[in-house]
Amino acid sequence: MTDFEKRIGYEFKDSSLLVSALTHSSYANEHKREMQSNERLEFLGDSVLGIVTAEYLFNHYSDAEGELTRLRAALVCENSLAGFARQIALGDELLLGKGERQTGGNERPSILSDAFEAVIAAIYIDGGKPAAEKFIHGFIIPALAQSAAQFKDYKTLLQEFIQKNPGEKIEYILVGESGPDHAKNFEVEVHLNSNVIGKGTGRSKKQAEQAAAKEALALMGL
Repeated sequence: MTDFEKRIGYEFKDSSLLVSALTHSSYANEHKREMQSNERLEFLGDSVLGIVTAEYLFNHYSDAEGELTRLRAALVCENSLAGFARQIALGDELLLGKGERQTGGNERPSILSDAFEAVIAAIYIDGGKPAAEKFIHGFIIPALAQSAAQFKDYKTLLQEFIQKNPGEKIEYILVGESGPDHAKNFEVEVHLNSNVIGKGTGRSKKQAEQAAAKEALALMGL
């Protein structure tokens, strides 16, 4: 097993797949008779990444379709994939043409993200969907956990502040709803006893409540 295979946690039965996944078009063009670039693998890897990510979100998150779409887009965007690639030092393994390497192509987000998708496809072809799932989950699950940790739960912060004053009660009231079913927009007010202390809108009731709580905290100087 190569050092790179150890880093990705997968040993290839057909090592030529890995070589192809790591071969940028600039290198392939310089060695036309010998090499095939990773572009075809990238095409397949993009689809495998999309379905595996969508299945994970569908099975583990109860959010509305719009929120799931947002999460998936954040996970599979170029910057995220380039970040995943850096975690396994993928840039160090890339076969690049002289010009690309001299201009720092092994750190370029577009090249890293494409190569990451190509590696996914190579694993998928060599070991099937379970192997590809295991590889992808190793990146998207920690990324989702980190995102959740960084997200400020304004409703909880507001509740904790209000609880310092016994007898005070907050309530979230849905006061408006607009737009077609696939693109709803909700408007929510947060009430402290009978007083409106914050308003918020969002593509889901949950988002609108968070926005209302955020406004209430801001008005309180928090």
